[in-house]
Amino acid sequence: MHASKLVVFIGLLCLVITACNNKTTYDTIIRNGLIYDGNGGEPYQADVAINADTIAFIGDLKNASAKNEIDANGKAIAPGFINMLSWATESLIQDGRSQSDIRQGVTLEVMGEGSSMGPLNATMKKQMQEGQSDIKYKVEWNTLGEYLNYLEKKGISCNVASFIGAGTVRTYVVGEDNRAATPAELDSMRMLVAQAMQEGAMGVGSSLIYPPDFFASTNELIALCKEASKYGGMYISHMRSEGNKLNEAVDELITIAREANIPAEIYHLKAAGKNNWPKMDSVIKQVETARASGLKITADMYTYLAGATGMTAAFPPSLQDGGFGKLWQRLHDPAIRKQMAKAMNTDAKDWENLYYGAGSADNVLLLGFKQDSLKKYTGKTLAEVAALRGKTPEETAMDLIVEDSTRIGVAYFLMSEDNVKKQMALPWVSFGSDEGSYTNEGVFLESNAHPRAYGNFVRVLGKYARDEKVLSLQQAVYQLAKLPATNLKLKKRGELKVGNYADVVVFDAATVTDHASYEKPHQYATGITDVWVNGVQVLKNNEHTGATPGRFIKGPGYKQ
Repeated sequence: MHASKLVVFIGLLCLVITACNNKTTYDTIIRNGLIYDGNGGEPYQADVAINADTIAFIGDLKNASAKNEIDANGKAIAPGFINMLSWATESLIQDGRSQSDIRQGVTLEVMGEGSSMGPLNATMKKQMQEGQSDIKYKVEWNTLGEYLNYLEKKGISCNVASFIGAGTVRTYVVGEDNRAATPAELDSMRMLVAQAMQEGAMGVGSSLIYPPDFFASTNELIALCKEASKYGGMYISHMRSEGNKLNEAVDELITIAREANIPAEIYHLKAAGKNNWPKMDSVIKQVETARASGLKITADMYTYLAGATGMTAAFPPSLQDGGFGKLWQRLHDPAIRKQMAKAMNTDAKDWENLYYGAGSADNVLLLGFKQDSLKKYTGKTLAEVAALRGKTPEETAMDLIVEDSTRIGVAYFLMSEDNVKKQMALPWVSFGSDEGSYTNEGVFLESNAHPRAYGNFVRVLGKYARDEKVLSLQQAVYQLAKLPATNLKLKKRGELKVGNYADVVVFDAATVTDHASYEKPHQYATGITDVWVNGVQVLKNNEHTGATPGRFIKGPGYKQ
């Protein structure tokens, strides 16, 4: 054969060989899974390919290969879940792996229920530093954006976002006193909201049963929300009442949404206290009537019958005027203590008495203390500790707050299982843990978590979707991922779709289970086997990889 013909022949042979071996390659392929894409439709069999931080292909990838291949045969593949009410603000500083939530498939923590980690003035930074309990850290930021950038730089496994707290803005400008903001102060507060929105805040968050948020008028909240609305943000609120004035509180939230022209969400939807359980039907009607009128009203919830907050939620806000330091001083006055004990046993109409709503001190569980000398009471009820100390539950509550110099974390048993199921089936309800994200070791074992920190999201998939058929699995995935992503106006998240960020969860729908209890809360959920955040695998075959690809997810008003 002539040399030139030989060259041509060899060239053609190489082309044929190349064509036969020209498999597309990706960074990751998840094979043989059942796709729950987040839209609520029927699942379908397919493979998922990831390149860098993006979903590159969904379909049949039998002729493709990848550096990292996962066989998801018999398992579900879903978009990463969103925790709409996260208190991982400090736990992520301590340990960025976010294990209790990552192991539930949560890839985004959304913070800012009333108080946020910025903006902070010098006084607030000092208080934050001095008020630290088990987790110690240096406050190295001033604004909310700086805090979220600090977390990203430090290294976190999950994505993070935050609302700006209405109470934080109020404290920054007005302080913790029970008074109306002056027009000039309100202007300053609006400027802080505008700055936070430009830094990437999701909107304004309030927590209206607690001082100083309790001191804010509806008009003040409307003014702040109008500012957030300019940047496409939303309003999200722990409403002024979840009990005796629940319907009135829903009306206030709807009024704020209408007047400020802003979407609004109810934090941890509930009817608290047995006398209020029948109100849930009318609350649902209020929301659905507002939605039918064109307002964007949504809610989130946790999947447990007990809430968790401070013991101080048993005291009237009027006695907390001026902040915790003033309350601590008042608790040394015998006359005020007598007044406080009486108030604790009052079915109050002008403030939210969670102690009364719980029904008795047997339904108040002590979760955590700052002082080592008091940690022996962790996991006991207030009634049990009162008996040990030979005092009334009311006196014991006040004594513990004085001795610990904190608000003391407690769980109040307040809700009905029937309402939990009724709420969960609503297509406008997403989910939030109202807790930190922990590792079940080290400093985190110094206090008891609420079990929702370890089980809130997996309970939706296992207990309620699979076992009790309260909602379908595809609807559960929609409410865990696509619904909150849509409400937050997130781009390219919340859905398994080519071109979206690769926040992906693989789980065994037949076995996914929560294990945390009130007695033993620090127990990881099982059944979530693999998790990717921004294309990087953070959970592999049930084990955390240690990777920290989490990012600060900016809201719609972000300006570089």
